[in-house]
Amino acid sequence: MDAEELHQLTAAYVLDALDGAELERFEEHLAECPSCREEIAELAETVGALAYGAPPVVPPPTLRGRILDAARAERASVTVLRPRWAVPVAAAAAIAACAAIGLGAWDISLHGDLGGRGSALEHVALTGGTGSVLVTPGGSGALVVSDLVRAPAGHTYEAWVIQGHAAAPAGVFAAGTPTTIVALSRPVPAGSRVAVTVEPAGGTSAPTRTPFLVSAPV
Repeated sequence: MDAEELHQLTAAYVLDALDGAELERFEEHLAECPSCREEIAELAETVGALAYGAPPVVPPPTLRGRILDAARAERASVTVLRPRWAVPVAAAAAIAACAAIGLGAWDISLHGDLGGRGSALEHVALTGGTGSVLVTPGGSGALVVSDLVRAPAGHTYEAWVIQGHAAAPAGVFAAGTPTTIVALSRPVPAGSRVAVTVEPAGGTSAPTRTPFLVSAPV
C-alpha cells in the first residue's frame, strides 16, 4: 500500500472501518503525517456533529437492556492497541458511531438545520432523496441519507465530488439501513456538488450512470 492509498483511508479510520494489518499500517503512517491527522480531526468534528442533527427523542424502554447485553458480550474481546495520541480520535469515532446507531434505531432524518453547536458546519440539501451533505470549514464532508435501500447485487453506491463537469470518486457504500452516513474520502471545495450513482461492485473511476442523488452547490 503506497502513501497515496494511505492518505485515502482517513475517512474509514474515523468511522472505525479499518482493522488488522490495514489499521496497523495506517496508524504507522498517521504518526508521521500531519496532513492526515489534521484531516481526521476535521472528519471527527463532522461525524460528531451528527449527534446534534436530530431533535431529542425518547428511546424505546428495551434499548438500554439491548446495549448493556451487547457490551457485556463484547467486553472479553476488547484489547487496547492504539497509541495514546490516537485516543481522542478514537473517542470521537465512538461518539459518531453511537450517534449513527441512535439515528438508525429511530429512523430520524438529518435534513433539518444543525443549529447551535453545529453551526460551523455547512449543511447542504440533497435532491432525489432525503438527506444532506455536511461540510467543515476545511472542506471535509459527510453524506447523510435516510431510507436508501441496499445497493443491488453485484453493484455498489458511489459518491462523487463534482466540480464543473469533472466528477472525482469520494467513496463507495452499500446502504440498506434507515440512516446511511458516509465520510467522504475527498475534500469538498466551495462551489462543488456531491452526487451518488449506482456502479459495478468495487466502484469506478468515473460515473457510468446519471446520479440519482445530487446536492446543492456547497
